[in-house]
Amino acid sequence: MQDRAARQSWFKAVILPHEPALRRLVRRMAATPDVDVDDIVAEALLRAFTVTDFARIDRGRTFLFTIARNLLTDIARRRAVVPFEVMASLDELETADTHPSAEAVVSARDELHRLQRVVEGLPPQCRRVFSLRRIEELSLAEIAGELGLSVSTVEKHLAKAMGLLTRAMAEDSPVVAAIKVVKWRRTTDKG
Repeated sequence: MQDRAARQSWFKAVILPHEPALRRLVRRMAATPDVDVDDIVAEALLRAFTVTDFARIDRGRTFLFTIARNLLTDIARRRAVVPFEVMASLDELETADTHPSAEAVVSARDELHRLQRVVEGLPPQCRRVFSLRRIEELSLAEIAGELGLSVSTVEKHLAKAMGLLTRAMAEDSPVVAAIKVVKWRRTTDKG
């Protein structure tokens, strides 16, 4: 009984004040009109109330919003699942061979080698930012932290790398030829 009173007190103080904001968030995040906002809110509140270790949760808004986001993700995932009957009927269809031809494989491999050479020709900082973003799939903030740069600088390096790569691949020329070197001359006023 004492646990129930503590749970109710926690729920009223930490979770319940965020119900209106949760309702607005669910209404905004629900992509289709057939998602019942009241059902999602009620389910999120119920799951929050029945959590095992409720006393450890002091950020009710974050906890509640995470539950709602997960519920909406589950709904979207369920809608994306193809029914078994559809899959069975697809198996009955004869499908053409979708494997690429030998020429397509060789062409793709050559294109990949060309891209690799172009990436290797990028300026060092652009190449590093491009690799961290496109190969290691780090966020811009993570790249900025790792390289000790601002997010804005990371964005500029990434944009420059993408521009140079696009231009070099389109022109079928090495990236070094695409980089323009600007020389600044020192002028002095004689007068």
